[in-house]
Amino acid sequence: MKNTYLSASFYLTLAGTLFAGYMSGVKLFTDTCAFNETCPYFMGYPACWVGLALFLTMFIVASFGLAKKITDFTVKRTLSFVSLLGIIFSGRYVVEELALLIKQGYAHYQLGLSTCTYGLIFYLIIFVISINWCKKCSAK
Repeated sequence: MKNTYLSASFYLTLAGTLFAGYMSGVKLFTDTCAFNETCPYFMGYPACWVGLALFLTMFIVASFGLAKKITDFTVKRTLSFVSLLGIIFSGRYVVEELALLIKQGYAHYQLGLSTCTYGLIFYLIIFVISINWCKKCSAK
């Protein structure tokens, strides 16, 4: 069970890092947003950059956990906390984008939903599996 959680966390955070990294790279090098979406900003910076920082943090923690460089408890607590921050962060943009989704429909987004929605889904999955795994172990 422990290795399943760590492996799942590793791959989920890797996927999130690659996705947010792609979007951040497109924004950085072309000054446009990936997938022809509007580009939300947070404190003057593209939201995808913040998403990349959150996913990259979780990826590094999951990698260290898988390599047994940090304790399982540290992995669980960190991934739970950072993914909760990601839920709050991306959830804010998803709520804002709902008006556009209702007005213009799913066809407005090349991927069917906004990229913030996909980020939110990944954060939710990571949070749920982290919380459920946290119930089965204690601090050491």
